[in-house]
Amino acid sequence: MFLSDKAKRLTPYVAGIQPQEEGWVKLNTNENPYPPSPKVTEALHTADITNLRLYPDGESSSLKAAIASVFAVGEENVFCANSSDEVLALAFQAFFSGKSRIITPDISYGFYPVWGEMYDVGMIFAPLRDDFSINISDYNPSNGVVIANPNAPTSLALGLADIEKIAMQNSSSVVLVDEAYIDFAQVESAVSLIGKCKNVLVVRTFSKSHSLAGLRVGYAIGSPKLIEGLRRMRDAFNSYPLDMLAQIGATAAISDTDYLKETTTRIIATRGKTTAALEAMGYKVLPSHANFIFFHAANAGALYQFLLDNKILARYWSKPRISEFIRVSIGTDEDMEVFVKCVRQFSSGEQKNP
Repeated sequence: MFLSDKAKRLTPYVAGIQPQEEGWVKLNTNENPYPPSPKVTEALHTADITNLRLYPDGESSSLKAAIASVFAVGEENVFCANSSDEVLALAFQAFFSGKSRIITPDISYGFYPVWGEMYDVGMIFAPLRDDFSINISDYNPSNGVVIANPNAPTSLALGLADIEKIAMQNSSSVVLVDEAYIDFAQVESAVSLIGKCKNVLVVRTFSKSHSLAGLRVGYAIGSPKLIEGLRRMRDAFNSYPLDMLAQIGATAAISDTDYLKETTTRIIATRGKTTAALEAMGYKVLPSHANFIFFHAANAGALYQFLLDNKILARYWSKPRISEFIRVSIGTDEDMEVFVKCVRQFSSGEQKNP
C-alpha cells in the first residue's frame, strides 16, 4: 500500500547466504579466504579514532592518489565510492538512465537488470554463445555497453583486443567494464585503454583480491569527463560515501602489491587443483579467470542441496541455460579438499557427511 509503482515492480538482487553460526565452509560469495594485508591491520590500529567525529574526505584524496600511482594514471582519472556496486549504480544513473539499447550479456552479474529497471534503462540482453563466451559482434550499435570481465557466474574473460573492439564499435557511448575479478585473470585490464578510448569506464573493487569485502570499497578509472559524471551523481546522492576507516584500510591495501601477488597466486593455484579434481570425476569445468569456478553437473540442484546438507555453501540458480551448473568460490586448500571430498561422495552415491 505504501510502495511506489516502481518499488512494486522491482525484482531485487538476491545475495548469497551469510551463515550466522560456525562450522560452514563458505564458498558462495567469492570472498577472499585470506586476511587483508598486514599493512591494513597496522594502518587501522594506528588510525586517529578521534577524527571519527568529523566527516570523512569526500574525495578520498589519499586513496585516490594511491590508486592513481599503482595504475600510472592521473588522480583526475579515479573515482572512489562505497563498494563497486555503488560505483556501478552511479554509472547506470549518470550514463544510461532513460536510454534504450544498453547491451549486456544475458548471463552475467544479477544486479545489472535490477539497476536497469530501477533507473529506467532499456536493456538488451545479448545471448552468450553455447560455450558461454561473448560474441563481440552483438555489441554494436548501442547507447551503452555493460560487461563484467571476467564474467560472473561463468568465470570466462575477454582479451584486451576484444574489449577495445567493443569500445571502438561504440565510440559515442559509454562502455562499462566491471573488473571485480581481473586480478585472478590471465588477461590484461582495460585500464590500459582509457587513454585512447575515452568512452571506457573500468570499475573495480577491494572486496575480492584485496580481502576487504567488509569495508565496502570500490573505484572507477576512466577519462576525466566520465569521472565528472560519476561525481555529479554522487554529490546529488551522498557526498561523503567512503568512511574514514575504509579510506585508510583501502589505501594501505592497494599499496601492498607484493601481498596482492602472493594471495592471488595462491588462489589461482588452488583453483587449478580444484578444477583438476572435478574434471577427474567427469565434471566439465569452464576455464576460470576468477576466484571461483563454474562447472556442469546434470544433477546440479541435487548436488547443491547435498553440499548444503553438509554445511558447504555454493551458488546455484535454477534458471534457463545455467540450471545444470554450480558456482563455487575458491577457498583455502583445506576448504576445497572438504568440498571435493563431498562432491566425490555425492558422485559415488555415498549420501553421508564428509
